[in-house]
Amino acid sequence: MTLITRKVFLQATVLVGSFAMGMPSAGAQSLFENLFGGGVRSQRLDSAGYTSRSGRLDSGGYRKNQQRLPLEPPRTNVRRGGVPVAKISAPSYYNYKAVELQRVDFATLAAIGQSASLDQATSGTAFREAAAALADYELFAEPAIGKAIVEYYAANPDFIWVDEVGVNARARDALRVLGEAAGYGLSPADYAVTVPSVTSSVIATGAGGRKADLIRFEMALSARVLRYARDAGVGRVNPNKLSGYHDLPEKPFDMVAALRTLSFTGDARGWLEARHPTNEAYRALRIELEALKASAENEIVVDPKLLLKPGQANPELGKILQLIARDLDDEMGGEYGELLSQRVASETYDEDLVPVIKAAQAKEGLKPDGVIGPRTVSALAGTSKADRIEKVTIALEQLRWLPHELGETRVFINQPAFTAQFFDNGVEKLNMRAVVGKPSNQTSFFYDEIEQIDYNPYWGVPQSIIVNEMLPRLRNDPGYLDRAGYEVTDSRGRRIASSSVNWWAYGSKVPYSVRQTPSEANALGELKILFPNKHAIYMHDTPQKALFDRDMRAFSHGCVRLKDPRGMAAAVLGKSVDYVAAKLRQGHSTEKTLKIPVYVAYFTAWPDKHGQVEYFGDVYDRDARVKLALEKTDAVRVPSS
Repeated sequence: MTLITRKVFLQATVLVGSFAMGMPSAGAQSLFENLFGGGVRSQRLDSAGYTSRSGRLDSGGYRKNQQRLPLEPPRTNVRRGGVPVAKISAPSYYNYKAVELQRVDFATLAAIGQSASLDQATSGTAFREAAAALADYELFAEPAIGKAIVEYYAANPDFIWVDEVGVNARARDALRVLGEAAGYGLSPADYAVTVPSVTSSVIATGAGGRKADLIRFEMALSARVLRYARDAGVGRVNPNKLSGYHDLPEKPFDMVAALRTLSFTGDARGWLEARHPTNEAYRALRIELEALKASAENEIVVDPKLLLKPGQANPELGKILQLIARDLDDEMGGEYGELLSQRVASETYDEDLVPVIKAAQAKEGLKPDGVIGPRTVSALAGTSKADRIEKVTIALEQLRWLPHELGETRVFINQPAFTAQFFDNGVEKLNMRAVVGKPSNQTSFFYDEIEQIDYNPYWGVPQSIIVNEMLPRLRNDPGYLDRAGYEVTDSRGRRIASSSVNWWAYGSKVPYSVRQTPSEANALGELKILFPNKHAIYMHDTPQKALFDRDMRAFSHGCVRLKDPRGMAAAVLGKSVDYVAAKLRQGHSTEKTLKIPVYVAYFTAWPDKHGQVEYFGDVYDRDARVKLALEKTDAVRVPSS
């Protein structure tokens, strides 16, 4: 045995003995590094749950209860199969296709005639006499709307919008509501109906041409009223056709029942207006839209995508300095007023201006890093009037995808704002910073119910992370998971050593489960809050606390990290933070919660607790896709009038 080999053997003996005596894992890692290298001592588990050379393990403030398998040297390039790695792809964005309109087939109604079996009431008789005029009527509508109209009128051959003197009061109320659609962020052109000029008792006089005009008006108004009611209650866009990141249940809308209700209601306006969401956020956004349309354009408009660092030059800098100078308070004015007056037209971002920008950022609640980026521009200059109108219009549309009443007690996560809120009896009780998915691992848009808290949790590693991020390393270092505090189990749930697996044999499908044991370095931190869903998204703690200090917080693999996870856990449990702390001291456990709605939402315009609408960057560029889908929908509806 050589001297070097003898030394390594003796060190390995010490290592085994240390484990037998309960040597702390950090010490074991240090010795492992001395023996075999690999940088274990200087590694910490990152957001994916594996190591990066970034320093010692963070202290999470709770017990180190991580169970490890005996360490063994990493195997290098052990290749016994060579199946190519095929990455698991993220959800995709789709080429949105609006619902095509079809000509309504009125053959059934046109053939009604003068059937003796039908009620011979005056208005019913008039409908049947006029129905023949539908034979050659070209009305284009969404297929579901066309089908509902024919089904309703075949069973109820009578007018809703017309009486013996022509267009009735119910129709006039409905037409006024349709004409006010812009106030809800809808397009009035989508609901336009030509009103026949009838001023006498045309039904009683038997004027055939006018009867034809009236029954065609009847059909057209019913089609547009149904379109409006569906748009108001469900939305113009089907969100699930936008991308795989959108997962919202389709809302039922019984169109035949809607026409039946409209046939006897004395308040068509009230019924139509009630189709819209009734929550406070929707009302606040409508008020904001009205105010925006009445307002003037921003006096100073800055490029919203500006990115300017010290030492660089850009003409937009002068606009930023003008905005800061315009809104100086006494404190900033006393320190930077003279400098601003001298440099207000500067295009070069010199070092002497950096403290000014940092002070302005701090004043707006941003991280004072001195970099003038989109969030700094948005805070100082806002967005243009047109951009704000667009954001509010899209936000109104997106709110129609959600339940009309969000729930008095709820959790609301707004991804572009990087925040998570808890509401109790309609009052905001918590509003904390959050980290959401990075653009390559986007957080989905959906809603569910919170059901469970896991204390000192295990982290079940998703297959996408195993395949995309762990597998390449495991092929060259199969014992890596054993050393890093992960458990590997086979399809029967049997625990096996990571080093015993031929990782080269698997590509896109790995027949093993991997989970990280509870520890101070666990990717989920000290607790997670579950609302089981097919996206495997939940809220949780994190060892990476520094990320909450950043303004842009899209860093996770899709889950939502909370700055104050104990506070959120206590809120959804209806308990105190001390109660949560006591549960954490007891080790790993789970606890059921009351089922509370949770919205994992995406709004670039959203009201604060005072009803003031705030604007946020479009971190995933989703607004552009919603806008395009709305434009496609409007384009399809053009020939419908």
